[in-house]
Amino acid sequence: MAAKNPQENDTAGTELRRVDSARAESAQGRTVIADHVVAKIAGMAARQIRGVHHMGGNTARAFDAVRERIPGSTSTSTAARGVSVEVGERQAAVDINLIVEYGAVIPDLATEVRRNVVSAVERMTGLEVTEVNVTVDDIRLPGEGEETSGGEPRVR
Repeated sequence: MAAKNPQENDTAGTELRRVDSARAESAQGRTVIADHVVAKIAGMAARQIRGVHHMGGNTARAFDAVRERIPGSTSTSTAARGVSVEVGERQAAVDINLIVEYGAVIPDLATEVRRNVVSAVERMTGLEVTEVNVTVDDIRLPGEGEETSGGEPRVR
């Protein structure tokens, strides 16, 4: 994961310890938050930003589409597609791959995605988000992926 901006909270020397889920204990009991829960929260938060067309790269989405057609197979949840997380006991780091709409100002979009992901994950889980890395895998051009609309088919 990329280095943090020195103006942000200093977490130097603090490592994220890889566990299967985030744990919080109190006198009343223990709360466990699974990694895929954090990934779904981050994915939903990223999708809320105008200019985000799809999550995940084209290859990942193609593999998921094939996997969904195989009986008994499991595919990445649509909400978590394009998101990977590293969750420790008190912190989380998020990597997001997305496809943006043509015309979106990518640096501004990435800033909005980061802000929304950090807010949602911290609010819903209580974990401190140390970083959100955004990778733009593609851009959706106007008319791309749409079928031709001419009324009659070109061939019979």
